[in-house]
Amino acid sequence: MRIFIALDIPDDIRERIARFMEGVRGFAPDARWVRPESLHVTLKFIGEKAQEDIEQINEALRNVRANPVDVDFRGYGFFPSAKAARVFWIGIEAGPKVFNLAAAVDEAMASIDIPKEEHAFSPHLTLARGAGGSGSPRRRKGDGPNRSLQRLHEKLLAMPALEFGTMTACEFALYQSQLSRGGSRYTKLSSFALR
Repeated sequence: MRIFIALDIPDDIRERIARFMEGVRGFAPDARWVRPESLHVTLKFIGEKAQEDIEQINEALRNVRANPVDVDFRGYGFFPSAKAARVFWIGIEAGPKVFNLAAAVDEAMASIDIPKEEHAFSPHLTLARGAGGSGSPRRRKGDGPNRSLQRLHEKLLAMPALEFGTMTACEFALYQSQLSRGGSRYTKLSSFALR
């Protein structure tokens, strides 16, 4: 099973983002766009795990203690950079609570021998990946202009600041990711309250 830990987003914000995506999709028709129902804020990607490992992961996540998190969805950006974009994302402003939550999740997973993150947590909401090549947000040798996202970037520069709304996350969840030709499908396996 391919699994990850994330915050879900409410339907009203999801719908605003979906309308925005429909409006700008034509500027990057070759990009691989995320389906709106799949939008989430990843706290930690775990990767492939056996079914029998899920209960141990759930038990570790039940021990995470963190407060509800206020999240503002605004702005946009590109990983690794606008000039060599592979990923188009919406920004997240959440203050220290979301970083504390991500760190607590990472520590809980490390306690059961799932490796800690190598890079600092960078909260974002992925909307699209450039056509061809890797969807990795990290710089790679040979990075250069990505035409599939370059025109989108040029059009966005002329738009007013993007704001999609604010939510209070009262839980986080463990998800399964199933890859298919039509894009990844996510299934919520379990939820954990923030209090």
